[in-house]
Amino acid sequence: MDTLLEFLDPLVFDKAYDYFVPAPAPAVLNATLSSDAAAPSLAGLTTGSAWPRDNIYRQIISLLIITQLGASSLYFIFSSLSYYLVFDRRLEYHPRFLKNQVRQEIVSSMKAVPWINVLTLPWFLGEVRGKSLLYTNVDDYGWSWLAISAALFMVWNDFFIYWIHRLEHHPSVYKYIHKPHHKWIMPTPWAALAFHPLDGYVQSLPYQSVSSFTYDHPVIILLEVGLSDISYSVFVFVCPVQKHMYLVLFVLVQLWTIFIHDGDMISGHWLEKFVNSPAHHTLHHLEFNVNYGQYFTWADKYFDSHRAPRPELDPLIAALKVMRAKGLVDDEGNPIEQTKKDQ
Repeated sequence: MDTLLEFLDPLVFDKAYDYFVPAPAPAVLNATLSSDAAAPSLAGLTTGSAWPRDNIYRQIISLLIITQLGASSLYFIFSSLSYYLVFDRRLEYHPRFLKNQVRQEIVSSMKAVPWINVLTLPWFLGEVRGKSLLYTNVDDYGWSWLAISAALFMVWNDFFIYWIHRLEHHPSVYKYIHKPHHKWIMPTPWAALAFHPLDGYVQSLPYQSVSSFTYDHPVIILLEVGLSDISYSVFVFVCPVQKHMYLVLFVLVQLWTIFIHDGDMISGHWLEKFVNSPAHHTLHHLEFNVNYGQYFTWADKYFDSHRAPRPELDPLIAALKVMRAKGLVDDEGNPIEQTKKDQ
């Protein structure tokens, strides 16, 4: 995150903090202004901010702004692209697709994002205050280490996310932590961040008709949102990573989370033997206790939770059955032109 601060401080934040948290006027200027002598022109004079760039309060506010705007922007841009360009909208006729589900997924995601930001704040703050092992110059460790550290990052995340995810499915934990995300049995890309509402007492709110999750305490919410992000963030405190590459990897992780929710059930491709594809994750939502992995299939295969995608498991089969019953497609799945009376 220090990379983003280095870019945004001179561009935006310096001016913002100069305006909202100005430094006290210099004593000599006060004396000049209070004297009988003609006051000098103040055109172009800036006193700066009382909070310099390394002020912890300024860093906290800046990081919260960056993560809120960044996460929301990535979510809306790439979920939109995936939903409108990749996701098969016929899946919305699946019998287990909820009424107003897309709206629910978006609202649930937007409720989750600020809490994710709060949880990851200590890690990002540690990074910008120099407590991590992030480094700037590639030559410090060499190009070989740049590639090795990226591979280690992927393996680290894949292993820990697998076990965190699998433990979240344990009966003693599931209903308190992970159940909200499995409300979306036939998810869309908008479900990428749709874990749960922010407020554990949301059932008492008027919005209960849209979000029906129940929790006893907000701490439970924090736990679920933070587990995955901790696995990403801790890595740079135990392993040196070039800071620009880390930023790229972190963004790609968010994009992958959207990608695996696009409902695509392509099967039979050789990559699916190794990569945890959208088809694998679709089966995870449909069958619940399979395909816990994040990027690869090795952990599911080794720990006996792998479910290979097959054409007969495609949820589109059930969706087309509903569409046929409604007279929307023919027996071959081709759309039937609808008259105004039909519509």
